[in-house]
Amino acid sequence: MAPVTAPAAGPDTEQQPGWWPLAVIAAAHLMAVLDTTIVFVALPSIQRTLPMTVSSRPWVVTAYTLTMAGLLLLGGRLADRFGARRTLVVAVVGFALASAVGGASVNGAMLIAARAVQGGFAAVLTSSTRSLLVTTYREEHQRARVLGLFTATLTAGLGAGLVLGGVITSAIGWRWCLYLNLIFSAFVVLAAPRVLPPSPRRAELHVDLVSVLLAAAGMVGLVYGLGEAASGWASARVIGSLVAAAVLLGGFVVRQAGHSDRLLPLRIITDRNRGSGLAALIVNALSTFAMMLILTYQLQSVMHYSAAATGLALLPFAAGAAAGSAFIAPRLMSRIQPRWLITAAILLEAAGLVPLIWLTPRSGYLPLIFTATVVEGISTGLAGPVTLYLALRGVLREDSGAAGAATSAAGQLGSSVGAALFNTIAAAVVAGYLRAHPGVSVVAGTVHGFAVAMAWGAIVLAVAAIPIAASVNAPAAAPRRR
Repeated sequence: MAPVTAPAAGPDTEQQPGWWPLAVIAAAHLMAVLDTTIVFVALPSIQRTLPMTVSSRPWVVTAYTLTMAGLLLLGGRLADRFGARRTLVVAVVGFALASAVGGASVNGAMLIAARAVQGGFAAVLTSSTRSLLVTTYREEHQRARVLGLFTATLTAGLGAGLVLGGVITSAIGWRWCLYLNLIFSAFVVLAAPRVLPPSPRRAELHVDLVSVLLAAAGMVGLVYGLGEAASGWASARVIGSLVAAAVLLGGFVVRQAGHSDRLLPLRIITDRNRGSGLAALIVNALSTFAMMLILTYQLQSVMHYSAAATGLALLPFAAGAAAGSAFIAPRLMSRIQPRWLITAAILLEAAGLVPLIWLTPRSGYLPLIFTATVVEGISTGLAGPVTLYLALRGVLREDSGAAGAATSAAGQLGSSVGAALFNTIAAAVVAGYLRAHPGVSVVAGTVHGFAVAMAWGAIVLAVAAIPIAASVNAPAAAPRRR
């Protein structure tokens, strides 16, 4: 069989590299995105198969997301130093091996450890893909379209992970949720050297391990503190974690300003449009993760859907996200200024949470859940390309790895903080509601807590849209060349 090569192009080949590179980049990144959510629906089955406690079960997800978030900036630095194509292939191989070990786990500790290793390789993988997007697609209009298709893959992947997780768990068992990565990785490893352009190495760069530790520990402390706040905001553990996170992240920023080998050059985030794009990526991710966790519980534990039915019930989110990213956003980005697109998308996300405020134990799929998944999917998809476009706008070639890592870290941090924060709100509301209404069932109290958490989610998104809209002043993306 003839080798896979990029389609031939005319004289503007360098500016118009075609779609094969995007296919490889998106396939690689899709693995990392799918593994963020694919095990959600499988958690009850995992707990039945492996000796795991209720308290240890969430670490199947958290070990992955926290390790990934904490090491993303390191991944960006490695991509800049060794070349993004090279680090992508190495990370994909490591990710596949960790997936195979996780699928073969004989106990909970082995699975959690494998998920943590997955998260570490996912950090390098995602940073490499973002860097490759910046260096491969240089022409502004094509980049806008590419970012739309790329974010369509990512946002749809969040929902598709739930769908696949449910279907695979019901059909052939939860272990294949992890073995699935072997298929993706084989395609990427074979195709990447053939269709991706060589990435320059910067051997003079050094990895600042102190900055790595400050960033990773600060993110972990922040997410851990917010997650533990369900037991009370005044507890020493919560206050200590949040204070430590503030000190560590503050120390990270100071070190970046004064260190010769910066892990994250501050010029990437001090530009008002790139900084606003990163902030918008965090806000865009806040509610998505929390909403999926809530609906997974509502559908399986309250409405008694099977794992497969739960995954299919969340399919409208994936479809809406794909439509918003691939079709709606690219058409609007060349016509409407980013500030208005971002504002509209975030406000639409807030509106998508509103139907869930009326959730009860007796709620059906229609109309509340269906409406929420469709609106949230479209708005999340619409926000993805424009926020990524802003966050990567005008990035220097030598900063492409660090900038790509920053965008990935922003989204991962937003997801982790959103899940921890809104779960904390829900847990606090449930405890207070059950104390005030002793005759109410635990299920009714829990659903009430989720409804209140979604109300707060809508408020947070609506308020966050204001400063983001005020700070962005970038023009619309350049129109297509005639």
